[in-house]
Amino acid sequence: MKGMFFQSKSRKYKDHPKFTGVQIAMLVADGKSDMVSVSELIIEPGVEVPVHTHDLQADSIYIVSGKARAFLNGEWDFVESGDYLFVPPNAEHGISNTGREPLRLFIHHSPPLF
Repeated sequence: MKGMFFQSKSRKYKDHPKFTGVQIAMLVADGKSDMVSVSELIIEPGVEVPVHTHDLQADSIYIVSGKARAFLNGEWDFVESGDYLFVPPNAEHGISNTGREPLRLFIHHSPPLF
């Protein structure tokens, strides 16, 4: 496998397959790696990704920009640009954009989700 370089200007966003009001850019997906999948999400103001789990994947979430409430460890807490969440497999988690601008997340799943 070779290294990959992704320029922000060349990212292609599409509607998230499960969540309305969420755009996704797939960076490392579709068999590019058997170890991880990496994506960037844009969540519109007022939109919530409901509480859910991943059976196999650990979820690593970095807040690139915006403000939100995140659900982890059975409670909601405020997060903002620069914050980071680590979500082990089977842990309930979700996020709600509470700000006035789009919420941007950099997400890493291992093993790959996509």
